This record gives sequence, structure tokens and C-alpha cells, in this order.
Amino acid sequence: MAYNRRKRKVKKNIPEAVAHIHSTYNNTIVTISDKDGNAISWSSAGRIGYKGSKKKTPFAAGLTSEAAAQAAVDAGVKKVDVFVKGLGPGRENAIRSLQTAGLEITSITDETPIPHNGCRPPKRPRN
Repeated sequence: MAYNRRKRKVKKNIPEAVAHIHSTYNNTIVTISDKDGNAISWSSAGRIGYKGSKKKTPFAAGLTSEAAAQAAVDAGVKKVDVFVKGLGPGRENAIRSLQTAGLEITSITDETPIPHNGCRPPKRPRN
């Protein structure tokens, strides 16, 4: 009688990786991938357990990048190039948390898309 054997998870040793931080006004998503673009780990404020307006806080962004970085360190990542996209409140905290989690940041690049007079922006709030 044949039975299914569990395959051991092979530990990858990827010394250099790329961290993409997508920071919007409502959420922060951190993805760490190898140089080819294959995702090693990812995390978001909703995945950690925050809901609603708590996802947009800088504290949640810090915890998000810390969780993604911890999984990447377990995969053997030591150095990271950081690409930041968006103008959310958690940008700086997400970058800082990557460093405190034990990853060496080699470069930080801002990839925020800037419109060349594209869509009309939303009207300003009345106070």
C-alpha cells in the first residue's frame, strides 16, 4: 500500500533580493522577490490582522514590512534593494522596519508614478 510522503521544504539561499513597498493612502503592501522577480515573501496590513482605517497607519506599515522581512531572512536574504511606490503615510516606517529586521539596504529608489496632466484630481475637502 503506497502512501503519500511529505516533501521537505527546501531552504533557498538567496543573498540579494528586491523589496517593493506599495504605500497607498489606505494600505501598505510589501513584496520581497529575488532579482528575477519571483516572490520570496509578501505581507500587507490586512494580512497582519488590521481592518479598516487602522491599515493606513505608519505603525501597521512597520509591522507589515517586518513580517515580510522576517520571512525573507528565513529564506537566506541578507541584502535588499528597495523600490517605493506611492505617497501613503507608512513609507518611511516600512523602510526603517526592513533595516531593523536585519536586512542590509543597498539602495532606495522612488517609483511613484507622476502624471503628466493625466486624470483630473478629486475635489478638495471642505472644512
